[in-house]
Amino acid sequence: MDLTSYREFTLELAAASADFIAPFFGNPGTAVEFKSDASPVTAADRGAEELMRKMIGERFPDHGIIGEEHGSDRPDAEWVWVLDPIDGTKSFITGVPLWTTLIALLHQGQPVLGAINQPTLGQLAIGDNQTTTLNGKPTRCRPTTALDQSTLVTSDHFNLGQYQDGPACDRLIESTRLYRTWADGYGYLMLAAGFVDIAIDPIMNPWDIAALVPVVRGAGGTITDWQGGSAYPAESAIAAATSKLHAAVLDSLKSST
Repeated sequence: MDLTSYREFTLELAAASADFIAPFFGNPGTAVEFKSDASPVTAADRGAEELMRKMIGERFPDHGIIGEEHGSDRPDAEWVWVLDPIDGTKSFITGVPLWTTLIALLHQGQPVLGAINQPTLGQLAIGDNQTTTLNGKPTRCRPTTALDQSTLVTSDHFNLGQYQDGPACDRLIESTRLYRTWADGYGYLMLAAGFVDIAIDPIMNPWDIAALVPVVRGAGGTITDWQGGSAYPAESAIAAATSKLHAAVLDSLKSST
């Protein structure tokens, strides 16, 4: 499958959304609203998604779109773009540059192309399940295979106990070398870039996970849902730098129940 034209268009989407978002980030005057689920949203989220949807409609009018802020349009189409304009809005509104823009392309319901963009830090990972590049250069996950040698990240520590087995997660964390809680999409970018070894999230939406799958896999990592099943569609995620390490994570969580 030749994805060259789609990859080039993904770069256009990433650049355009970054330019739109830039004036809002680090601006204390950026207005913040809270949605019904208590998650924050800004004009940057909504406007960046509107811009990308417009670009997709003009270039690929027969493609579907799934977006966090503006819902779904033909989600059953052969080709579907999945957009999260600002993944990590809590970081965004507090001036922390660990948010990302997530862009994915599905073919017949499965992610074949994904991009994780952190424009403030100048980091853009694009993967197609076979290879992943970071700023245009090939990148690979670390070869870590043992939990006690690993660095684990998650998006929100409190979500672990709210949506999964909290004590089991605590025991997994205790078995690792280092644990940090700033993940969101950026954690998976750092996994693909070789800086961390495990990224877990006990709850996910389609726009949260779609872009992560081709990036992690393309960098040599393994990603599934919490039970070790299909990574997309899924409502949770466990990603690891190697298949052996991923198996160790699953075994740790299962043996703790």
